[in-house]
Amino acid sequence: MATEPTAVRKEEEEEDDTKPSAEDEDTGAQVAPIVKLQEVAVSTGEENEDVLLDLKAKLYRFDKEGNQWKERGVGTVKLLKHKESGKVRLVMRQNKTLKICANHLVLPTMAVQEHQGNDKSCVWHAADFADGELKDETFCIRFPSVENCKSFKDKIEEITESQAKDGGENEEATAAASLIERLTVEGRDNEEKPESKDAPSSSEAKKDDENEKPKEPEADKHCAEISGYFIFGPSSGFIVAIINSGFRDEAVDQAA
Repeated sequence: MATEPTAVRKEEEEEDDTKPSAEDEDTGAQVAPIVKLQEVAVSTGEENEDVLLDLKAKLYRFDKEGNQWKERGVGTVKLLKHKESGKVRLVMRQNKTLKICANHLVLPTMAVQEHQGNDKSCVWHAADFADGELKDETFCIRFPSVENCKSFKDKIEEITESQAKDGGENEEATAAASLIERLTVEGRDNEEKPESKDAPSSSEAKKDDENEKPKEPEADKHCAEISGYFIFGPSSGFIVAIINSGFRDEAVDQAA
C-alpha cells in the first residue's frame, strides 16, 4: 500500500516536467533591437572580373631566410579576367577570414611546374602584392585531387600562351604603324621641299633689298689732290697734312 502514493507522485512530477514554464512560453511580444545596423555594400574588387577558375587548395610560401616552406592559408584560388583590359590575375583568400593569401598577375613569363614528383602540388614564381607591397615570391599550391591540379596547370598554360600570342601580334602591329607613320612624314617633307622656279632666290632677294634702301647723303667734305695724294676733311676746322713729294716735306695749313 505504501508504494501507490509514490507512483502517483512520480506521475505528477513527470506531468509537471512536460508542462512549459512561464519563461518558455511565447507571449507574441516583439522586442525592438537597441541598435539598428544599416546594410553596407562591401566591394571585393572582383566586380569587373570574370571567374575563369575556382578551386579549393592550400597555399605555401617559400621563406628564403629560414630556407623552408611556410603555410599561407587554406581557401579558394581563383583566376580572374578583367572585362575591359583583359588582364588575368591569380587571387586566393583564406576560408572564413577571407584574408588574401596571393594576389598577382598571370604574365606570359609565368611557368607552373610539378613539385618534386607530387602530382597534386605545383610551384611557380611571381611578383605578389598580397601584403600591400610588391614582393618576389615562390609559391607552392596543393589540391585535394590530381584532376584539380591538372586543371590549374592547364588553365595557367592556356592563359600564358594566349598572352604571348597577343603580345607578338601587338608588337608587329606597333612596328607596322610606326613604319607607316615614318613614311607618311617623309612624303610630306619631300612635298614641301621643292620651290617654284619663278620664285627669286635668297641672294637675289637680298640684292633687291639693298638696292631699294635709300642712299645716305654724302657728308659735306672737300677733296684736295696734291702730288697724287688725297686729303679729306670737314668744311670747317684746321687741317694739317704732311705730304712727301720728291724727298721734301710740305706743310699745308688751311683754316675754314
